[in-house]
Amino acid sequence: MDALVRTFFVLRVVASRGAGLLLVAAFAAALVTVGSRNEVLAFGGVVALFVLVRAVRRRWRESVLSELEVGTLLATLVYAGLLGLEGGLDGLLSASIFVLIAWMAALSRPATSFFLALFVSGLEGALRHRAGMELASAGFLSRLFFVVLFACESAVLLRAQAARMRHLARVEVDEEIGKLRDEARSYRLLGAGEERAAAREERLERSSVEEIHQSVHYALELLRRTLGLHTAVLLWKNDAGTHFRISELSSGAEDVNDAPIPVGDGVLAVADRRAEAVAMEGLRPSYKVPYYAGSCPVRALAVLPIFEEQKEGKGAPARAQSAVRGLLAIDRLENRAFTKEEQELAAQAARYCHRAIQNERVFLQLERAKVEQGKLYRAAQALGAAQSEQEVLEAGVRAAREIASFDLAAVTVFDDAQKRHEVVAALGTEPAFQELVGASFRHNTGLVSMVVQNRFPLPYRGEFDAEHQVVLTKRFPWPDLPSLLVLPLMLRDRPLGTLILGSKRRHAFGDSVRHTLEVLASHLAVSLSNARMVQKLETMATTDGLTGLLNKRAMLDQGAQKIEASSRFGRKLSLLVTDIDHFKKVNDTYGHDVGDVVIKGLGDILRRQKRATDLVARFGGEEFVVVCEQTDEAGAWLLAERIREELGRTNFQTPAGPVNVTCSIGIATFPEAARDWDTLFKAADDALYVSKRGGRNRCTLWHQRPPASVPVPAAPKSSKPSRRVG
Repeated sequence: MDALVRTFFVLRVVASRGAGLLLVAAFAAALVTVGSRNEVLAFGGVVALFVLVRAVRRRWRESVLSELEVGTLLATLVYAGLLGLEGGLDGLLSASIFVLIAWMAALSRPATSFFLALFVSGLEGALRHRAGMELASAGFLSRLFFVVLFACESAVLLRAQAARMRHLARVEVDEEIGKLRDEARSYRLLGAGEERAAAREERLERSSVEEIHQSVHYALELLRRTLGLHTAVLLWKNDAGTHFRISELSSGAEDVNDAPIPVGDGVLAVADRRAEAVAMEGLRPSYKVPYYAGSCPVRALAVLPIFEEQKEGKGAPARAQSAVRGLLAIDRLENRAFTKEEQELAAQAARYCHRAIQNERVFLQLERAKVEQGKLYRAAQALGAAQSEQEVLEAGVRAAREIASFDLAAVTVFDDAQKRHEVVAALGTEPAFQELVGASFRHNTGLVSMVVQNRFPLPYRGEFDAEHQVVLTKRFPWPDLPSLLVLPLMLRDRPLGTLILGSKRRHAFGDSVRHTLEVLASHLAVSLSNARMVQKLETMATTDGLTGLLNKRAMLDQGAQKIEASSRFGRKLSLLVTDIDHFKKVNDTYGHDVGDVVIKGLGDILRRQKRATDLVARFGGEEFVVVCEQTDEAGAWLLAERIREELGRTNFQTPAGPVNVTCSIGIATFPEAARDWDTLFKAADDALYVSKRGGRNRCTLWHQRPPASVPVPAAPKSSKPSRRVG
């Protein structure tokens, strides 16, 4: 029956995934058998509609199966068209099958081209055989040769050409993005050497650069029309300060040189070096104006520097110094010098351009600050909602991934008392890296230990050198990645551990994300401390402090749940109530310290004897309770006897000498004794008191009370008596 069901499901999957190919095969078979009749063509139209709808919904190039459906359908339609229009396969349109093969081979996978060529060869051979043609004829063999030739040629040449075009398009896009980044960096919208991979950051930088271009172009166009200029150009110095480049211009010239201009070139060098305006007239064609590609077309020229304040010195207060950041050059064709009023108007335009750049810089900083605050707010919410330590670590890693791009992440905790570090979480694609969880190592000279000791992130620039730097310890090597950042998890100047991030991308942890990650690390440290405190409080609320077993409150909650589960699934459950015999005498004779040793000893025996699914709790004083799932009276009796015998053999060493104690145990089983927790516990407690009254150091099974006329027999006085209490 199972084989039949599996076969049915396999056939169902094949039918659902290969329905298109089956229909196309049926269409081709009908074409070979019947010919290009109206019924066959109508059926082909239905098949074409079905396959094309599937191709659109599934994106026909997502798999070989989808490509085969489309390719075989088009080939069958071509042959149906040849038979319907020309009545045969050797007409003027017969070469269309070669075009189809070439097109499909260029766009599809090589496997699709191979199977499509086989399909076309088989279909054409079947059609020629039906028409009574010889398959070994030169015409048919030559057509097969050209089918294979076109398939191979398209698969190799056209795919290579398509790959080359995609590569060129990718290079062009990368160049445009690089140019955009250079402009953003020169306007100080982006830090030197800083890379941002987020799409939103790229859109923000692009919009800021475009806004600067629009504002500056408006000012230059207005200035050119007002003063009757030939060209008004804003030249901006690159971030390294070695070249000027045209940032924006308004000109009537067509031979403008768009290449970078060295800062020491021509009249631009004079304005840059002197940091003052330079005006000239009576220029000749032989004069060199760097932003023109050919001879000098103008007769008057003025260059005005644009200043930007830069802070120098690391002390307080830092000294501000104005430096030339750009140049505004204006010129005219007629030999008429620029007046002071015209130069002042040009200077105002230069200041406007500078303010536009500064405004966009401030706007971009505010937008980034808003984005970073949003990320930190979401991270704080996620960390605040996390309850356990594992949830805190997962929320912290997710928040870090939203801030920076990384490939590996790990969290270590530090035990200040033992001076040891432990890896408590590791996230990465390499299985060997994930096995680091649980690794423990002593405080050493590695980066993790240095970060804990110095309370400062390392490495300094986020660059990792595997040959000279150790992250954890030499026994647990860190993967060789170019970018690394180890952040301290601090709580009130006390190190809790570290957050370690690694990336395959260079400069992944620049200044733009470093500060945000440090703030996240502080939030993570607080949440981690809170989770540990909550876990400690929960442990204290549910655990007995002396024995480490469950306390009475936890046993009452979990015991009721065990009873409910046993009732739902119809399983047996046994309850053991254990009490140390003459325990008051032990306390009075040896003291409460020895009594605590005895209680802990019985707790250890119960912990060793129980199964993994059993529950053990100290109910109070010297009384213990054991809940055994899926255990009948016989199994509970064996467990009780093992506990009683092991305790009787145990000697507790005290300053006054060895102490030996015994215990009495009462046993009750669900559902014979009761169907709820309270009644079941009372039944086991009654059995315990029978053991006490019967001489102690014995186990007693609860049993249904016999009729009143039947006397209850007295318990035998043996070391291992059994008694059923009613």
